[in-house]
Amino acid sequence: MEQRGEHNFPVDDALEMVIMFDSAGKISYANETAKKKLEYKRDLCGRHISDIFPNTFRVSGKGFETDYPFGNSQQNLVAYRKNRTCFPVETRIETEKDNPDKYICMANDILEKEHLSREVEQVRKEAQQALKVKSEFVANVTHELRTPVNGVQGNVRELLSGELDHGTRKSLQLIERCCEDMHKIINNILDFSKLEAGKFTLEPREFHFRNMLDYVKANHINKITEKGLGFFMTVSPQIPECVIGDELRIVQILNNLLSNALKFTSFGKINVQILKTAQVNDRIELFFIVSDTGIGIDPADRDKLFQSFSQVDASISRKYGGTGLGLNICKQLVELMGGRIEVDSEKNKGSTFSFSIWTGISKEDGMTQKNDILPVMTSGIDQTSDGEDEKMENVRKYGTPENKESLKRNLSKLILCVEMENWEKAEMFMETIRQLTEEAPPEIKRTSLRLKMAIQKGNYDKVTAGYNELEQYL
Repeated sequence: MEQRGEHNFPVDDALEMVIMFDSAGKISYANETAKKKLEYKRDLCGRHISDIFPNTFRVSGKGFETDYPFGNSQQNLVAYRKNRTCFPVETRIETEKDNPDKYICMANDILEKEHLSREVEQVRKEAQQALKVKSEFVANVTHELRTPVNGVQGNVRELLSGELDHGTRKSLQLIERCCEDMHKIINNILDFSKLEAGKFTLEPREFHFRNMLDYVKANHINKITEKGLGFFMTVSPQIPECVIGDELRIVQILNNLLSNALKFTSFGKINVQILKTAQVNDRIELFFIVSDTGIGIDPADRDKLFQSFSQVDASISRKYGGTGLGLNICKQLVELMGGRIEVDSEKNKGSTFSFSIWTGISKEDGMTQKNDILPVMTSGIDQTSDGEDEKMENVRKYGTPENKESLKRNLSKLILCVEMENWEKAEMFMETIRQLTEEAPPEIKRTSLRLKMAIQKGNYDKVTAGYNELEQYL
C-alpha cells in the first residue's frame, strides 16, 4: 500500500501530476494522473525521484543531488515513464512550509504543447520565407517593368515634340497616359509589398509645412477647376511653419485622397482642412479632413475601402480604374506615423476622409499668427452659400433650374473639348452629364448613353448629333 504519511491531498483527480518525496528522494505519494502518465500502477511510491527525473536528480548517499531551483518558478524538465521512454513536462517543486524535508512536485505534460509550438514555428518560418520570396519577386518584377515603360514613355515624348497629324498625336498621348498610369501602379505595388513585409521605413526630416501644401494644391488645382469644381484649402494658424516628418509620404496620402475625390466627384466642391488637435512636448497631432460632394459610399461597403486589392464593387474599377491599393497604403502609412484614418460617407451625398498623424516641431519654431485660409475660387455653384446642401440636391435632381444650368455648362465644355479633339477631358465632362441625367426620362437617358459611346469611340458626327439632341431637350 502506498503511504501518504501525515498528508492527505485531495488531488487524486487533478489534471496535473502531483508527486511528493522526502529528503532521501523517496516518493511517498503520487496522484492518479502521475501514475497514468508515468505508466506505473501501484509501485511508484517507494521509488527514488531520480527514476522519474534522472537528468535533474541524482542519487547521493542517503539522499539526492540536484541543481533544481526549488520555489515558485516553473522549469521545463524531462520525465521518464516506467518503460524508460520520456516526455517533456513543465514543473514546479516546492518544499513544505512546516517540513523542509518534504517536497511537492507539480508537473504538466507539455508534449502536445511542444509539438504544436514546433508546428507553429515551422509555419511561421515557412510564411516568412514565402513573404521574403514574394517581396523579392515583386521588387524584381517592378524593376523590370519600369525599364520598358520608361523606354516607351521616352520615345513617345520624343515623337510628340515633332510635327504630327491629329490622329497620330491622339494615339501617342494615349500611350503616354498609359505609361504614367503604369508607373503609378508599379509604385503602389512596390509600396504595398514593402509595407506588408515590414521593410518600409519612414524618413522624417524638417520641412516647411505650408510649402508642402502649396505643392499638393498645385498638383491638383488645374484638374479640379477644369472639371468645374470648387476647391478650398484651410490651414489652422496654430500649426507651426516647419514640422518634422516624412514629407514625401504625407504628400502621397494627400495626393491619393484628392485624386479619389476628383475621380468620384462630378459637380460641387472638394475641401481640405488641416488642424492641430494635440501637443505632447515637441510632438503635435495634425488632423487632415478631405471632403467632396461625389458619389459617396454605402455604409455597408465602407469596410472594403481600406482592404488591399479591394474596390467597393467591381463596377467601380471598371468605370473609374485603379488597383484598390491606394487607400490600403494610405492606412498603413498613417498608422506608421502614429495616427488613424476614417471615412464618413453617404451614398450620392459625398465622402469625408479624415486622418491624423504625429509630427515633431523644432524648439526654435514659433507659432504662426496669421489666419491661413487659402480659398481657390472657381466658376459654378456658390460654394459658400447657406443653402449649399439644398442646392447640391437640386443639381442632382433632373429638371430643376440648377440641374439644367449645370447640364448646359457641362455640355458646352464637352463640345469645346470635342472641337479641340481632347477626348480625355470630353469623357470627364460626359461622366458628369451622365450623373446629372440619372433621374431623367428614358429617352434622355438613352441619348446620354449614345453620346457617351460616341465619345469613347471618338466619333465626331455622332457626338455632334447627340449633343444637339440633348440641347433640344433642355
